[in-house]
Amino acid sequence: MKLDSVREDLKVVKCQHVSLEVSNVDNSLEFYRNFLGLKLTERHLANENPAIPFEMAFMRLGKQHHDLVLTHDPNKEYTEKSNISGPVGIHHYALECPNKESFDMYLERAKSLNLEIVRGPVLHSAFQKKGDGTWGENWSFYVLDPDKHRIEIFCEMATIDNEGNYITNSGEVVPHLKVKEI
Repeated sequence: MKLDSVREDLKVVKCQHVSLEVSNVDNSLEFYRNFLGLKLTERHLANENPAIPFEMAFMRLGKQHHDLVLTHDPNKEYTEKSNISGPVGIHHYALECPNKESFDMYLERAKSLNLEIVRGPVLHSAFQKKGDGTWGENWSFYVLDPDKHRIEIFCEMATIDNEGNYITNSGEVVPHLKVKEI
């Protein structure tokens, strides 16, 4: 069965959570609580369940059980992540702010916590005047967590209408630009 023949109400609708392997759960808990305000739902030791040989900490932004899972394998020797070599992994994951005011607040928070901002703030856009020539029509900045996982904080991402047009947060249609697949 081809996915395009599946009813819309049966298709996957969103990416719900990310699980990151971390070298130290306590350090990562402190970072995610302090910078983003995530709350700990529950934490489990390695082998607490015989099927799960690693430590897990489930964290949430709101009312869902978890939006982020921190995992740590006590039998693994962790090495510092390098920007020039290493195994294939996650380039970044993104957290959406509800509006530009929220985005600006998190940017100031990152600065006040002396977090390394590895890119931004930037308006990803080849269409808008302040844009950097990239894609998405959204404001972003990127920070690193204690294990150098890159986190994008963003707001105002473009939407795609039924005809494949990019629609900016202010409702403008981006000219001469259509999605490849509708």
